[in-house]
Amino acid sequence: MTLRIDTDEDGDRIVRRKLSDQVLDRLREMIRSRELKPGDALPSERALMERFGVGRPAVREALQSLHNSGLITITHGERSRVNAITAGTVLDQSDQIARLLLDSVPSNLEHLKQARQMFELGIVGVAADKASEADVAALRDLAAHQRALLGGDPVPFIKADMAFHARIAEIVGNPIIAAVSVAMLRWLFEYHDALLHWSNNEEITLTEHDRIVDLIAAHDREGATMMMRDHLDRATSLYAFNDEAANRPAR
Repeated sequence: MTLRIDTDEDGDRIVRRKLSDQVLDRLREMIRSRELKPGDALPSERALMERFGVGRPAVREALQSLHNSGLITITHGERSRVNAITAGTVLDQSDQIARLLLDSVPSNLEHLKQARQMFELGIVGVAADKASEADVAALRDLAAHQRALLGGDPVPFIKADMAFHARIAEIVGNPIIAAVSVAMLRWLFEYHDALLHWSNNEEITLTEHDRIVDLIAAHDREGATMMMRDHLDRATSLYAFNDEAANRPAR
């Protein structure tokens, strides 16, 4: 198989691309064009070698790259399969980049907090308009679950807090909004578990959650938005970047 030769902007420098990169491009195109659909098994390594005229190492390297990016799942002893691509899949792949961004530039934590607040204020307003009785019941169950964790390990308490906010985002009915909400909460959790001082604040958090649910249940858009603003203003003041967060190993 002939190596692809590219030139730079000046048309001078010749770059020879790795065979595995070319195989990767072809496989991505097969997925993009839906020649390979979610759930489909990929052709065998031998079939791909014959189709593209390359050796096994190039095929295996390309398949591993697809696996690492979440496009396929490689299972030992079975054919690789194409994954369904969702907004969550895309954002999951950005976790390590987000952590590097937050750790390398401390001010980005403040930017993330601001973005999260603007995002959630918009979300809770729509949730107040659209919430069904089932949505309200689910929020009350999550609030009760969080209350049951009061006084124990703070990490489950914080995870329950995240689940409560993520469930509000789900009410909007937009999978991209729901996925972005979960991603921002996940990135902030890197700082929550080390830096949030929940002592003497847990009860306030729970009371505010109950009030937010009441306002959503009443379809009070303005009230829910104001309550969420007060809730986030108080919560975001409790955590900030410091060396402890920067030096903590990534999960």
